Amino acid sequence: MGLPIVLITGQLLTDAVWQPLLDAWGDREVIVADNRSDDTIAGFATRLLDSAPPRFVLIGHAMGGFVAFEVMRRAPQRVAKLVLISTLASADGPAQTARRQGYIDLVQAGKFETVVEERIPILFPEARRGDERLLGIARQMAAETGAETFLAQQRAIMARENSRPRLGEIAVPTLVIWGEEDGITSRAHQEELVSLIDGSRLAVVPGAGHLVTLEAPEVVVPLVDAFLDA
Repeated sequence: MGLPIVLITGQLLTDAVWQPLLDAWGDREVIVADNRSDDTIAGFATRLLDSAPPRFVLIGHAMGGFVAFEVMRRAPQRVAKLVLISTLASADGPAQTARRQGYIDLVQAGKFETVVEERIPILFPEARRGDERLLGIARQMAAETGAETFLAQQRAIMARENSRPRLGEIAVPTLVIWGEEDGITSRAHQEELVSLIDGSRLAVVPGAGHLVTLEAPEVVVPLVDAFLDA
């Protein structure tokens, strides 16, 4: 069975983003960490470490990667392997902060659905924006997350630390997965991760965007399985 796997979900996402992996892992112990009950990255990390097994494999997607960096800072001895998906290490700059504040203002004005619809083109590459199955999953995850949780997640992301200075301290096998058409994180962000995390490896998934686990499970599932079994 191997070590337990702890999954950290991104913003406005639910367990559904992991479904292809969960379906493939019927014989593994898998825990999906709570990404709704705090408004700081530190709070998310504390809750995860309080509830996680003594030693585990850690997989973080997007905002979940930010939490993973905090877990690695606090308890590196508890993490056996690390997978980072569609994430980045740097803190927000002025433009990103302004965009997030704009989202907060819209949600507080009762326009949560407007924000969700504005984000859809960012989540998916142009070729997939007509895929009603994927769009439906994204909208359903956002609806299940809700406006108040979205606001808390935005505040946590806006206040997060720059993780770049500590990446060199990560000393566990690390796999970085990125969809080549990701509209939120760039290839430069991924190359920075692998340049600063010793021994890490980047896997680029052609044609996929930010929700690469849903868009290309036929690529991602074997990638992660091979990494876990190595």
